[in-house]
Amino acid sequence: MTRPVHRVAPATDTPVRQDSLRAHNLILTFRQIVGAPVPISRIELAAATGLTRPTISRIVDELLTAGLVVEAAPARSGNSGRPRVGLSLARTGPAGLGLDIRADSLSVCVVDLTGSVRHLDFAPHGPFPDHGLDRQPVAGFDRAPAEGRSLDPQDTLRSLATMAGKAIRTAMAENLTVVGATLAVPGPVDGGIVRFAPTLGWRDVDAGGILAALIGTEDLPVGVDNDAGLAALGELYAGGPELRDFVCVSGEFDIGAGLVLGGVPLGGSRGWGGELGHVMVDSAGPACACGATGCLQCYAGLQRIIDASPHLPPSPQQPAVAIDTLVSNGSPEILAALNRAASALGTAVSALVNLVNVDTVLLGGSYSLLTSWLTDGIDRELRSRVLTARWSPIEVRPAQLGPDAAVIGAALQAIDQVRRDPNPWLARRG
Repeated sequence: MTRPVHRVAPATDTPVRQDSLRAHNLILTFRQIVGAPVPISRIELAAATGLTRPTISRIVDELLTAGLVVEAAPARSGNSGRPRVGLSLARTGPAGLGLDIRADSLSVCVVDLTGSVRHLDFAPHGPFPDHGLDRQPVAGFDRAPAEGRSLDPQDTLRSLATMAGKAIRTAMAENLTVVGATLAVPGPVDGGIVRFAPTLGWRDVDAGGILAALIGTEDLPVGVDNDAGLAALGELYAGGPELRDFVCVSGEFDIGAGLVLGGVPLGGSRGWGGELGHVMVDSAGPACACGATGCLQCYAGLQRIIDASPHLPPSPQQPAVAIDTLVSNGSPEILAALNRAASALGTAVSALVNLVNVDTVLLGGSYSLLTSWLTDGIDRELRSRVLTARWSPIEVRPAQLGPDAAVIGAALQAIDQVRRDPNPWLARRG
């Protein structure tokens, strides 16, 4: 039986306007330059885009005038004729600003159009919080999470805005113009609103709006996103073309996981994915600040490792460094706590790997400083729990950017608006 053919009317029969076509071709050409591993010539651009050489020449002239690309020194291709002049991204012009809030520190970063870090600043923020932990013993732990304390949002964001202002001025001195900012926070974000960040004690905080008002720079969009996903973005940029399918587990006082599949960061339908710290690893475990029990956070968060040793101060300024020093000196309590953390991490990550089939696990954040003490335990759980591990072993290794991954990823996300579409920058310059 012949099936009926259903014809769908076109959404519009309006012809493409000339300015829309011009903008499209400019985006198409610029993305080829952005994605080229080496400087790319005008002839190569014409071949890659299918545009005529005169069109490519006109677009390239626009990009050169706008300061988005520069010409490399001429190089011969081995054939006779004129030397090849390559085009690459400029290291002046638009820049992205990244900002990061952790329970114990603040950081800011500026990257240029090439993705290179041009400014990176870090400051302890305190007093160092107790992360909502009281002293009641639960399930063998000497402290249990509660919902009590928090970092004051206005005070925290005011400090961050001061650092951002300094970063913007530093960028201007290097002929860079910050075109956007992204704030990384440890929790689910809805637009610019931080819905819940247990380690900060924040609920429904309009961090984007507050920060934009405090920075006070006109026409500077401020976005807010989850720190684990931004850390994965930073690692994706840093890892090179061979790093395509991985999970980046960022460990601080909270635990997040950024997932990248086929070179594309994934954040869930509303961008709320990645809360690995609140995956249950023990149904009979202690209460978590999120309101559930037995979360990974209760076993592998830095606070749990710190609590295990009587030799650590309750508020070390660099907790991962203090932990590493103690275990290097033979502290049995810290070593036992790290082994428990590694086992719990391996259990949670194994479930994730079984679902999404990545081949690499990066240990980011403070975990990157503790990799020597965590890798074996995580790897042991992966080998026993991941179904495909016997045929395709999972590589566990430290993240390249370490604790700076989230703030660098935030800056990269901010500059990506220009890398994806340079037309607004050209209009701004015109």
